[in-house]
Amino acid sequence: MKMLQKAIALLLALGLLCGLAATASAVTFTDAHGNEIELDDTLEAYTGVVLSGADDAARKGETNLGDLWTDALRWFAVSGTINAYFEEDDVTAGNTSVAVDADHIVALWNGGNLRADVAEGKFGAEQLAEVLPYPNKVAVVYMTGAQLAEALEAASQALPYTEENAAACASFLQVSGLKYTLDTAKEFDPGEAYGDKGLWFKAASLGRVTIEEVNGQPFDAEAAYAVITSNANFNGMDSSYVFKTAAEENEKSTITTAVVRDVVWLFIANELNNQIGEAYAEAQGRIIVK
Repeated sequence: MKMLQKAIALLLALGLLCGLAATASAVTFTDAHGNEIELDDTLEAYTGVVLSGADDAARKGETNLGDLWTDALRWFAVSGTINAYFEEDDVTAGNTSVAVDADHIVALWNGGNLRADVAEGKFGAEQLAEVLPYPNKVAVVYMTGAQLAEALEAASQALPYTEENAAACASFLQVSGLKYTLDTAKEFDPGEAYGDKGLWFKAASLGRVTIEEVNGQPFDAEAAYAVITSNANFNGMDSSYVFKTAAEENEKSTITTAVVRDVVWLFIANELNNQIGEAYAEAQGRIIVK
């Protein structure tokens, strides 16, 4: 009798585990590199506004999706949440947090890496994967103010956007923690060609971009700023030669273990209570393109 009771208990336990496994479901997504990944389809949030990423929106100017995305990256650093995601070698070397004050932390993100809208209503991990179909990780790059200004100048070199120069406009930077003006009436001053696509040049001089403020404070060309961005920019993608140079110059610059899409989810859940509302109804006036 006891053996029968044990057998029944075991069968019930196995049935319960199978049921739990079935509820913890995942959806399969093929990223832009052709890798098949599993996404947690239990994640769910709600947006009361359309977040604009389709039709190259974030290559043309500031968008509400660009604001949300960069806010998530900056929050990740300012809140200290990033501290748990430094690589083991960084931790061993004492590099365990962002090494500047919060008012010197900014986030920059390539408009070309925001590729889809998030429609009004409920959305999940698959929708964020469609926005960013790359396995990007969060990186920290320490720059001087002068380097920050040059990075923005180089990134916006192809604007104003046209269908003919859409590919080059992929480098245009969405931002959090700063405001800047791009004067497209002024010509970009191209220096040495950069990259193997023939689309970008280094900035021989600065003149189109003016940084108006950084976190409500005057911009300082001599100050040290921490730029929260992607591993792709860290490694010099598109027009990001300044990122690569700055990272090489400061050994505390690093790529963390945090996946960018996961960080955006953390921000939406922890700071926005899974509700995206009127604060992101429109672009917030961080970038003026004239």
